[in-house]
Amino acid sequence: MTGSASLNAARRRRELDDVASGQVADLLVIGLGATGAGAALDAATRGLDVVAIDAHDLAFGTSRWSSKLAHGGLRYLASGKVGIAHESAVERGILMTRTAPHLTRTTPWLVPHFGRGGRRENAVTMAGFVAGDLLRRATRTPTSVLPRPRRLRPAEALTLAPGIREDGLIGASLGWDGQLADDARLVVAIARTAALHGAAVLTRLRALEVTADGARARDELTGDVIEIKARAVLNATGVWADRLAPDIRLRPSRGTHLVVRSASLGTPNCVVNAPVPGHFGRFVFTLPQLDGTTYLGLTDEPVEGEPPDVPLPGDGEAEFLLDTINPVLRTALTPADVIGSFAGLRPLLDTGDDDRGGTSRGDTADLSRRHAVLTAPDGLITVVGGKLTTYRRMAQDAVDAVCRERRLTAGPCVSARTPLIGAASRERLAALPAPDRLVRRYGTEATAVLSADPSRNEPIGNEIHTTPAEFDFALRHEGALDIGDLLDRRTRIGLVPADRDLAENVAAEALSLI
Repeated sequence: MTGSASLNAARRRRELDDVASGQVADLLVIGLGATGAGAALDAATRGLDVVAIDAHDLAFGTSRWSSKLAHGGLRYLASGKVGIAHESAVERGILMTRTAPHLTRTTPWLVPHFGRGGRRENAVTMAGFVAGDLLRRATRTPTSVLPRPRRLRPAEALTLAPGIREDGLIGASLGWDGQLADDARLVVAIARTAALHGAAVLTRLRALEVTADGARARDELTGDVIEIKARAVLNATGVWADRLAPDIRLRPSRGTHLVVRSASLGTPNCVVNAPVPGHFGRFVFTLPQLDGTTYLGLTDEPVEGEPPDVPLPGDGEAEFLLDTINPVLRTALTPADVIGSFAGLRPLLDTGDDDRGGTSRGDTADLSRRHAVLTAPDGLITVVGGKLTTYRRMAQDAVDAVCRERRLTAGPCVSARTPLIGAASRERLAALPAPDRLVRRYGTEATAVLSADPSRNEPIGNEIHTTPAEFDFALRHEGALDIGDLLDRRTRIGLVPADRDLAENVAAEALSLI
């Protein structure tokens, strides 16, 4: 069954009425982050009747707080986790060449080397990049997408990253990886593609009680409570998974990023890495974005207690990030350069052991990034762990388990060759008659985003590249229902509080026009 990829308030009301009427779905997915939306798409493309719900919005949780990478897993390779690294490289290749070329781009990764120890560091870093390139070759991602690594002379390094320190620079190592235009936009594209294949995608619908045969859920917009009947239920609620499956033990870790204007770093054309002292294979890095900002990350701090809906950076994390990156910069960043920050919680499964076989009760950086699919005695199935790049494989494994455990008849998994809405070859994308910025965010739908009213195609402000027409498109086709959806997830204006304040009236106006 196929339908429209457009999500909006009217469709939500219709599908909510259908679900509340008592019809029995094959699968109820709870949670609409990348994994939950991916499971809805995987199941729908296998021919299952799917209902997918979330208490908030698409990508409300961890999936919007990532580093925005389609990451090949080099860090995991450095720590000997070859299986996770290989899985990441496979899924990166699928995203960049088949399912989402419009939402991904090739990004150079630069590690500058300084002084006497620089030559040894260069050799070690290049060995890691070469090993990562072997994974690229093993997963058949072409060099036209991810070039081979190489060494750079100081002048070449400064051309790519004008903001790095010149004093003592003896060269750099250059590797390549994938970067997402935006993690939340990836989730929106997955959910809309699931809707295109017949899934009912319902936000603002909170699961109150869950069994293996359905859920009692509350419409957060009206307060109405409905019963959802299903032959199988998948818990894909990430760091909140243990609320629905109390037997699961999670140990979330917090990853914090700072937001700065790219100009404060010399407007680099690459990711710049600085090693974290005392941690082999761990770096703090700068991540240039399409909107003129750069993210600086990443921390890895254990989190105790109940996970909040919107996590905040912890004490000392900003200082740690600045102190780590500043030694490689020509001009040190100060707290005054930080215009925003965000933090996300990784839903790590606590098995009592780290990947090296010992007990780990401290540093969450030691906990496995592998995902797990777990079946409770009552038949409720939970998928947890993993990371954004491998969402599709997590979804595939989860739906495989659903079909096996609940004896559902379904076709084979086809998600690895199912393009997300807006996807096309890079050649076709380059030929579209639309601004490059829109093509990188909407793919083949970029021309549909453009308004017949030229004024709505103009940027909201000097530092805000988003246009009012993008708000219009989000409300009509991408399931946005309020100002928060527009500013914090369909666009990322909200990552910079000052920009959010400037754009709120424009978002409110767009809502009034619908």
